[in-house]
Amino acid sequence: MSKLFSTDFAGRSISLKVDYVAGQADGAALATYGDTVVLVTAVSLKTTREGVDFLPLTVDYQEMTYAAGKIPGGFFKREGRLNEKEILTSRIIDRSIRPLFPKNYFHETQLMASVLSVDNENDSDVVALLAASAALEISNIPFKGPIAGVRVGRVDGAFVCNPSQELQERSDMNLFLVGRKIVPGTEGRPYDVNLVMMEGGANEIGEETIVDAINFGLEAMRPVIDLQDKMRQEAGKTKREVAPPCIDENLFAKVSEAALPGLTAGYGIARKLERYAKLDEVRKAVHQKLAADDPALKPKVAEIIELLERRILREMIINQKRRIDGRSTTEVRPISSEIGLLPRAHGSALFNRGETQALVTTTLGTIHDEQRMDYIAGEERRSFLLHYNFPPYSVGEAKPLRSPGRREIGHGGLSRRALLPVLPPKEEFPYTIRVVSDILSSNGSSSMATVCGGCLSLMDAGVPIRDTVAGIAMGLLKEGDQVVILSDILGDEDHAGDMDFKVCGTEKGVTSMQMDIKIDNLTGDILRKALSQAREGRIHIIGKLRETITQPRPDISAYAPRITTVKVRPDKVRDVIGSGGKNIRQIVAETGVEINVEDDGTVTIASSDADAAARAVAMVKWLTEDAEVGKIYKGTVKKIVDFGAFVEILPGTEGLLHISQLAKERVNKVTDILKEGDEVMVKVLEMDKQGKIRLSRKEALGADGQ
Repeated sequence: MSKLFSTDFAGRSISLKVDYVAGQADGAALATYGDTVVLVTAVSLKTTREGVDFLPLTVDYQEMTYAAGKIPGGFFKREGRLNEKEILTSRIIDRSIRPLFPKNYFHETQLMASVLSVDNENDSDVVALLAASAALEISNIPFKGPIAGVRVGRVDGAFVCNPSQELQERSDMNLFLVGRKIVPGTEGRPYDVNLVMMEGGANEIGEETIVDAINFGLEAMRPVIDLQDKMRQEAGKTKREVAPPCIDENLFAKVSEAALPGLTAGYGIARKLERYAKLDEVRKAVHQKLAADDPALKPKVAEIIELLERRILREMIINQKRRIDGRSTTEVRPISSEIGLLPRAHGSALFNRGETQALVTTTLGTIHDEQRMDYIAGEERRSFLLHYNFPPYSVGEAKPLRSPGRREIGHGGLSRRALLPVLPPKEEFPYTIRVVSDILSSNGSSSMATVCGGCLSLMDAGVPIRDTVAGIAMGLLKEGDQVVILSDILGDEDHAGDMDFKVCGTEKGVTSMQMDIKIDNLTGDILRKALSQAREGRIHIIGKLRETITQPRPDISAYAPRITTVKVRPDKVRDVIGSGGKNIRQIVAETGVEINVEDDGTVTIASSDADAAARAVAMVKWLTEDAEVGKIYKGTVKKIVDFGAFVEILPGTEGLLHISQLAKERVNKVTDILKEGDEVMVKVLEMDKQGKIRLSRKEALGADGQ
């Protein structure tokens, strides 16, 4: 029998319905927030695959087009591959729940979140995250929840929880936070809500405001956490038993004796590939010595070696105050960069930080190059694109090339958010901008290298960005009361650490953030210190970027299209287009430009040929200008009558050329001077209140050599 649980969440009712649908899944929750409805199912197999020593977790968030009363486009008329928003939301759920399964739980697990109904007021991401937690909570799958998610905005200086689409457009902040219930609480509270994951952007917001926004969001989660507690008590299943990790002490001692000296020496090598080669050599030697005759021991030995490596690295940093490459905790790796290295690219930059290297290019296009994003909540036209590529050679591997994975999409989205706030308004710079980051070498923080290289590339392309943007990845190691925050972390430090915190922004404030946390007790003081240390590192990097280029180039590349904007009256738009697009086709055929006309009268003309663009502009103005008294025009004779001729001086604008105004001498018949189709120079003598125009040829004689 179905059970319904509801509460107030940010001033609106939200409900969870369980034991209602998808009865053969281990857990299923139907969450409703306004008219937004999301079903999440959780299934975890009862058996494990042989040799699997990790959690095979899959999370898929999908938006069904019928949720918005739409039929899918395309030939097949059904939902296809996940779009960018679906991938990013899948990542948010995955990153939030993955750390909360038991360390030695290796059963294949799948969560599917299906958006069944959507409105423009209630965010389906928030609903999907809540339903995912609820499905796991009521299932027999072991899970250290409950968790909840909120979106925090700031409108007119006030924080808003789960803002509507209209409020999001007015907000200068968009943070998606996920928090987890931690017992016991502090300061007399029954429980605390600790940050688990954070993703979002802001318009150069200060660090202290970011901390306040996080605290606001975590407190706002309490009603839906309490709701899940009540739901689990009334409808939850008994969790599966998971044996605690058990290490063979005798084997541990043998592996330690054989591996510790070599592993310690390996982590004293600063260069990544040399270090990895040494560590691989040690691992192989230990396996050969202890597990050559017993294949069953290999995974146990590998587990112990991995544990030893983590201990060695954390011991080095926390107790010996020494990092792999010898840096202090706040020190950023050596930085170098150059711009303009690709002669035909509109903008290019090569950014190096330690062993991480990114080649970033900028290409300028027209409005026809915009990307159309078709979501169930509506269509988005995107004029700023950022694509991140991570080829296998960047980490010394050889793999088949595939389409971008979720990691690449996620890093691209983070970098795009970082640069978006400093871009010029479309009215001032009417280009479609595509930035591509190819990671050539990676040893941590490649997404932050993309932000730095992207900023340089934009300036090299002559894009008038407002300020310099940089990004830095922060790490954390916490043992008891000892806390070490690391600036500009390496890949190994990320793997062995307790936090991966990426912060991007200008000197003024933060523009983009992403955080994943592996520990429960991330305090506000630690968060403030991490943000403060990140700001110091970011400003240092900005200084290094300005050594390469201080401001955007004054002009765009000679190979980029030149875009000229002409403004005409909205009622003249049809004159520019012409019947069936005749006029636009004629302009394109005669000049070779690319032209686009908006309903508000904005006409954009793009061409790499300045003369062709000027001719196109003149043609548009000719099509849309009004007749002016005293001005001479080259007109076309449209009709001849006994008393004169009707001459078209502008598209759709005709005037009367009276027989008395044909020549300085007397004219007996109009056809003695003109015939239909002739081009003739005429001067506008008069325009009456009804718009009738009087023309004169004799006043214009000599204007064209007549």
